[in-house]
Amino acid sequence: MIVGVLNQKGGVGKTTIAVNLAAGLVARGARVLLVDADPQGSALAWSSARERDPLFPVVGMAKPTLHRDLPSLAAAYDAVVIDGAPRANELARAAILASETVLIPVQPSPYDIWAARETVELIREAQIYKETLTGAFVINRKIANTAIGRDVAGALEPFEMPVLDAALCQRVVYAESAAQGLSVAEAAPASEAAREIAALVEEIASRHARRDAA
Repeated sequence: MIVGVLNQKGGVGKTTIAVNLAAGLVARGARVLLVDADPQGSALAWSSARERDPLFPVVGMAKPTLHRDLPSLAAAYDAVVIDGAPRANELARAAILASETVLIPVQPSPYDIWAARETVELIREAQIYKETLTGAFVINRKIANTAIGRDVAGALEPFEMPVLDAALCQRVVYAESAAQGLSVAEAAPASEAAREIAALVEEIASRHARRDAA
């Protein structure tokens, strides 16, 4: 399973989702590789801040040949998570082509919803060459019990791409755990954030299993 996490708009929580998704897959017993394909190197910075033993290796591969270079490296792992680059450029295209599924984090904001169009277009373009490629939206930093929090899924319907049921809410623990190089499950295992991540991992794993069985 190779999951790319991409959005052409910065600050949507790509690295937060990528890191915690990788940690959640490890908790399920998978051998996981996290690929930092963003020139900003946020996932590598997260790994450097960590004082505990690593949960999984993190490698930097911010290069336009990622889709050609990754398969040989990925063969040693059960799952690969790619923290992709922002902006519609060669790096983003390479990360999408390297993926089996692309997750698009979207905050409940009109700006995020408008910006999602570029990522969706890149996925549609890549599907011409890779018919098995799939994509899905992940709602991030949702503010519970607000109209915009409830309406974001409806606002994404015109893109004709699934919106995952599992959503991540606006919670301080996501930033606090990241500053320590930890996943939320390590920093606060009984928290709502940890339960949100577990639900996200379960949904992605289930989707992948159904895809393999098809």
